[in-house]
Amino acid sequence: MSPIQTAPRWLVMLTGVFLAVGMWKIGEGSWIYAKARLAQVLLERAWTRALAGETQVTPWPWADTWPVGRLRVPSEHIDLIVLSGAYGRTLAFGPAFVESSSLPGTGGTTVLTGHRDTHFAFLRRLKEGDDITIDTPDGRSIGYRVHESRIVDARTDAIRLDGNEEKLILLTCYPFDAILAGGPLRYLVTTTRVPFPRSIDRPGETEWKAREGLTPSR
Repeated sequence: MSPIQTAPRWLVMLTGVFLAVGMWKIGEGSWIYAKARLAQVLLERAWTRALAGETQVTPWPWADTWPVGRLRVPSEHIDLIVLSGAYGRTLAFGPAFVESSSLPGTGGTTVLTGHRDTHFAFLRRLKEGDDITIDTPDGRSIGYRVHESRIVDARTDAIRLDGNEEKLILLTCYPFDAILAGGPLRYLVTTTRVPFPRSIDRPGETEWKAREGLTPSR
């Protein structure tokens, strides 16, 4: 019977290092997920307060952004709160409103931007004719319909903020599956204003009609 051989000391130490790194990565991933979930809860609360009439409601005390709208795309099951200011610290939590453009419902062109691999990953699946809705803090729902999607070069192309026609432009980086971020290409979806799509229930409409014993409009 051969004697039991113990593992070399260096192998034991290396195994311990790998286990520690693995546990740290698991903990880091759990914290990122928990932080993202908490952020969404706080954003929902801020949006509710905005609908109640408060202005520039920051979702947490140190935030320098606030909800300016709600983006809904039924064909993609998208429901996202839009934040003010297209900055990196804002885009981490949701799509953002480009402040040099027009607010939804005020005339002109509204530009929203988001990360290609998170909140705006769905842009690649949008088709001509898809309906999009922007809900505003004053209770309105602004309807848009996808007109075209195209790739532009940020070095040579510019977005025209036309004040004569109400449009919504959704913008993200391109390619969607690029390994490195920060390239010059952008994926641009242009939509035009349409009457409120009857296939989309306004937030709370279903619950209100259920209480009243009515069937939601379609």
